[in-house]
Amino acid sequence: MILAIVGLILGIIIGILTPVQLPAGYADYMAIAILAALDSIFGGLRSGQEGTFDGLIFLTGFFANTLLAALLTYAGDKLGVNLLLGATVAFSIRIFNNVGFIRRHLLESARRKS
Repeated sequence: MILAIVGLILGIIIGILTPVQLPAGYADYMAIAILAALDSIFGGLRSGQEGTFDGLIFLTGFFANTLLAALLTYAGDKLGVNLLLGATVAFSIRIFNNVGFIRRHLLESARRKS
């Protein structure tokens, strides 16, 4: 868990210090990739709270979700259908569910300690 937090902090610092500009055409792909990554991160945090975290499942899910979301967005662009919206809704629902579980778990842990 500590390694993941250190990696996250280093990634944020490198991202802030590295001026990277992407073409506007990639905005949809970046948005859905970030949502997929956040979904995997919050899912990993939830499984850590449940005591069922598996690093291999986390890594494969992280990359598979991100790749699948980008491919769906690309296919939607080619077909003229906004599949980005569907993927955004699905990832958002999963993120909110995971955050809600984490919040409840933390509150229950705090209640038991007091």
